[in-house]
Amino acid sequence: MEEFKEIITGLKQRVQVYKAKLQELQKKRDKADDEIKTVKRYLELAETLYRVEVEKAKGGMPLNQLNAEKEGTPASKTSSPLLDRSNLILLEKTKYVGLSVPQATFLLLKEAGKALHAKEIYSRLIHGGVRMRGKTPITSIAISLSRDKRFVKSAPNTFKLTRETGHDVLLDKNPPNT
Repeated sequence: MEEFKEIITGLKQRVQVYKAKLQELQKKRDKADDEIKTVKRYLELAETLYRVEVEKAKGGMPLNQLNAEKEGTPASKTSSPLLDRSNLILLEKTKYVGLSVPQATFLLLKEAGKALHAKEIYSRLIHGGVRMRGKTPITSIAISLSRDKRFVKSAPNTFKLTRETGHDVLLDKNPPNT
C-alpha cells in the first residue's frame, strides 16, 4: 500500500511539473507571436517605402503620379493616402529608437505638454521604438526619471518636465543626477 502512495505522489508531482512547463511554453509562444506580428508590420512598411523609392529612382516620381499626369490629373493630387499613412506609422514606430529612456521621455513629455503616469510613458516609449527588457519596466522608468533633474514628480509615478528644462539638456548623455 505504501508503494502505491509513493507512485501516486510521484505522478502527481510530474503532472504539476508538466503543467508549469506547458504554461511557460505558452507564454513564450504568445510573446513570439507578438514579435512576429510586429516584424510583419515593419516588413510591410519597409517594402512599401522601398517600392516608392525605387519608383522615384526609375522615373523621378512614383508610378501613381506618372499615370495621373498621363490622364491629366495634377501630380499634387495623387499623393497616396496609403503611402502617407505608411510613412507616418513608420516614423511614429521609430520616433525614439536609439535614445535612452530619459532622452525619449524628455521628447515625449515636451510633445505631450503635460504630466504623464509611468504606465503611459512606458506605453508611448514602446510604441515609439524604445526596447526595454526588464521584468519591471514601469518601475525602472519611474526610478530613472526620479534621478534625472529634467523631470519632477507631480503625483505618484507621474512625471512632468521641470520649468528650467531647456533644449540644451535634451540629448545630454550624462544628465545631472539627484
